[in-house]
Amino acid sequence: MDKVIVIVGPTAIGKSSLSIEIAKRFNGEIINGDSIQVYKELNIGSAKIKPEEQQSIQHYLLDYLNIDEKYNVARFQKDARRAIDEIIRKGKNPIVVGGTGLYIKALIYDYCFAEQKEIDENKYDKYSNQQLYEMLQQRDYQSSIKIHPNNRKRIIRALLIADSGQTKTQQEENQMHQMIYDTLLLGLTVDRDILKQRIDKRVDMMIDEGLVDEVNYLFSNYPIESHCFQAIGYKEIIPYYLKKKELSLCIDEIKTHTKQFAKRQYTWFKNQMEVNWFDILDKQYPENVFEVIERFLKNE
Repeated sequence: MDKVIVIVGPTAIGKSSLSIEIAKRFNGEIINGDSIQVYKELNIGSAKIKPEEQQSIQHYLLDYLNIDEKYNVARFQKDARRAIDEIIRKGKNPIVVGGTGLYIKALIYDYCFAEQKEIDENKYDKYSNQQLYEMLQQRDYQSSIKIHPNNRKRIIRALLIADSGQTKTQQEENQMHQMIYDTLLLGLTVDRDILKQRIDKRVDMMIDEGLVDEVNYLFSNYPIESHCFQAIGYKEIIPYYLKKKELSLCIDEIKTHTKQFAKRQYTWFKNQMEVNWFDILDKQYPENVFEVIERFLKNE
């Protein structure tokens, strides 16, 4: 199997900077595994790596979609696997970096998605949560018992999958839950209180770098209901843009939601994958990471 290096972990932990060092040391190119950083113009709020920080390392699936384009895990899987093939053909090592767990898992495991049909992704907007849940019970009962009746987003996603011709349950039954690449999963971690401090510092830096100006431009030029504006770092600024809330309160909400998201990321990766975790404050870091990668690439 082809070898793939994957770097995961919570937001603000330093995944991007580590990926650059790995790419330079081990002849690698980088594939973005973040569901928001795929979009152009969403730069500061998504904590997207800056062009000068990329140090001329080739990046894939970063900053390549227009804001009005739809994107999902099935399309990411297809695009990212194509990128892996291209990197390997060039004689380089693919390095996937991101915090969107489902995207990462769908990429490296044998996730099978039904052939996508042209569907109206807004077709269920007019229905109540109860109506949607009852539809899901009728169409994919096994999925319905795993989803809370008020989790509207997940219910609609399951219904849209069913619209494609195969239910979510059927998709899962067709999977063997095996990796399709020889994958080295590297996870970055740190004491939770320190991570919270890093998140606060990052959000303050985003504000200093012009997050409010970025948001004002985006909301003035694109529909405020755009799917990508529901990402943390953008959705919290909407009330300020609409003159319904003070900026300081919106900034506090970004920090709170980011910390909650980081906690969910930890939980997801620890429960879903066998990750090799590295404390970024360890005296041996990042040399201990480089040693593991070297052994992996040499099949030791």
